[in-house]
Amino acid sequence: MPPEHLIPAHPDPATQALPYPLALGRAGLSGFPSPAQDYEGRTLDLNERLVKHPAATFFMTVTGDSMVNLGIHEDDLLLVDRSINPRPGHILVAMVDGEITVKRYELLGNQPHLCSGNPRYAPIPLRELDCQVWGVVRAVIHEYPV
Repeated sequence: MPPEHLIPAHPDPATQALPYPLALGRAGLSGFPSPAQDYEGRTLDLNERLVKHPAATFFMTVTGDSMVNLGIHEDDLLLVDRSINPRPGHILVAMVDGEITVKRYELLGNQPHLCSGNPRYAPIPLRELDCQVWGVVRAVIHEYPV
């Protein structure tokens, strides 16, 4: 059960399948066999690797810089699991007074707060705010510019 001051979100968002590449190939044509041959034909399925509760999981893209010190950057893809009960230390996606936000759930002085990963943003006390938790961030996919 989520803590009483957090209201669970509804309805369930639509799930999104991620495509995955087929990693086939052979390195080198002569000499000793490549150690990479042991991995030929194996694929990486991010759904299989990261999604633990498919019916309760959704993906969303990050905007803003409030979580940069926690490794979450603008345009990162978040994997969010709605089936996890939020606990202090979890990074949450929540609707706070009508605005979607990504913050870390913390107890400061025994009071619930949503805290950013950027010192420019003050903690948000939840005591008298309308807060609806959409889910707990399970993974962050960060792409590097190439």
